[in-house]
Amino acid sequence: MDTDKAEGTVQELVGKGQDVLGAALGDTATQVSGKARELSGKAQQLCADTTSIVRDKTAASPFAALGIMAFVGFLVGVMWSRSGNKSSSHANPRSDRTSDR
Repeated sequence: MDTDKAEGTVQELVGKGQDVLGAALGDTATQVSGKARELSGKAQQLCADTTSIVRDKTAASPFAALGIMAFVGFLVGVMWSRSGNKSSSHANPRSDRTSDR
């Protein structure tokens, strides 16, 4: 078990306890804080699981992972270059000014 997943489990359990304590005391701030901590713990566990899956798949077939990352990088580059062309007139706001003096 990864340390991130273990930390996520601890955060989830502490959040559940805080939520129950807030409900027993009638303190909504404590309840909301507990729910937030619980969800943060679940998200941390999900991230750890995803990282583990990606690590295992990359170790199993590194060339496929390299190809996928190259394709994703290409797509990001295409999207970035297209967004730069749309706003090229606003890329340098000083060029629109006639005189700064």
